[in-house]
Amino acid sequence: MHKCLIVLSMLATALTLYAAAPPAGDAHASPGTWNGIAAAKYLDDRQTWWQEWPHAQKDHGTVCVSCHTQVPYALARPLLRGALGEHGVSEPERAMLDSIMKRVSLGNEAETFYSDAVHGPGKTQEARNAEAVNNALILASYDAARAKADAKSGVVYRTVPAIHVAARKAFAAMWALQERTGPKAGAWLWQNFHFSPWEAPESEYYGAAMAALAVGMTPDGYPAEKAIEPNLELLRGYLRRAAAAQPLINRVALLWASSKLDGLMTGQEREAVANAVMAKQHADGGWSLTDLGLNAEGQSAWKRHDESAFDTRSDGYATGIVVLALEENGLDKGAGAGKGVVRGLAWITANQSKADGRWQAWSVNVKRDPESQVGKFMSDAATGFSVLALEHSR
Repeated sequence: MHKCLIVLSMLATALTLYAAAPPAGDAHASPGTWNGIAAAKYLDDRQTWWQEWPHAQKDHGTVCVSCHTQVPYALARPLLRGALGEHGVSEPERAMLDSIMKRVSLGNEAETFYSDAVHGPGKTQEARNAEAVNNALILASYDAARAKADAKSGVVYRTVPAIHVAARKAFAAMWALQERTGPKAGAWLWQNFHFSPWEAPESEYYGAAMAALAVGMTPDGYPAEKAIEPNLELLRGYLRRAAAAQPLINRVALLWASSKLDGLMTGQEREAVANAVMAKQHADGGWSLTDLGLNAEGQSAWKRHDESAFDTRSDGYATGIVVLALEENGLDKGAGAGKGVVRGLAWITANQSKADGRWQAWSVNVKRDPESQVGKFMSDAATGFSVLALEHSR
């Protein structure tokens, strides 16, 4: 607990060390473009709601780290500082980081969101594994921002910022939970309630891809450190040998991760994924998550829990992550995928809600009211990834 207090006491200072000075005004609010201020408000409001939602509350005054709301928020929200004229993290970000750093410091003392006692055998481990990867990914993204700001300012700090310390601790916890043997060696046993895309059988692969993404974005030479070589060898091996059987959404996630960490895909494999997603682009320029659930044999990974039909409309999550993965790999420059990215960005720009700044997506498991709080989970992810795709194109 003493270490936890030390880390948290460093947070307020650490967060200001990498706050880049933003440009004046809102660069996204002109007619015919998109509204960064509205997107930031939607994301902040949803993060605040999540932090206050009783179901998300955990022990020691912490909050559940969610794949659908907190991870996209953490990756996208810092990119909107310029739109708001900010010089540091927003209050919802600060609260999120406080909670994550506290849970990382607590380690196994922190209770998991799901447990064997309440949800069935194996659920405690699954939940701890998923959180470990999410913690590492979120903190790695903020550590990367810290390093980028350091390089830009030319300042070398005598004291290592708290985010950096917490990120390394999060990675240590993540690696300790990695499978070492058997068919899943290199991956993490993932929470599975047959709720796709983040809590289902295929989510294990997506989680491993996010672990690779986290490692790849971590600054200060972390991916090359000798201590994690065995872990990375296992991770790369799992991602490569299991790739062919994955639904397209997971191969898109691998494509994204491969832009940050080498040894995951060949150039030919990247082109193959690009061609596969281009074949699924809709006439309106967007993509549908329903279509990305298909594997190479055309079978869907998604499982409906009611009798409702799949929603095949273009959505912000599918379009955002596809465009982002293509952009990050430089595949937006070619004649085929390049034109697809331009059309995808046009779809994203045209489909931001003028009412509240979000982009919409829909559950692939059940029919939900998209205006309900739980129904907005998919739109939380859609908004985060739409912002990521748009900002990468700037």
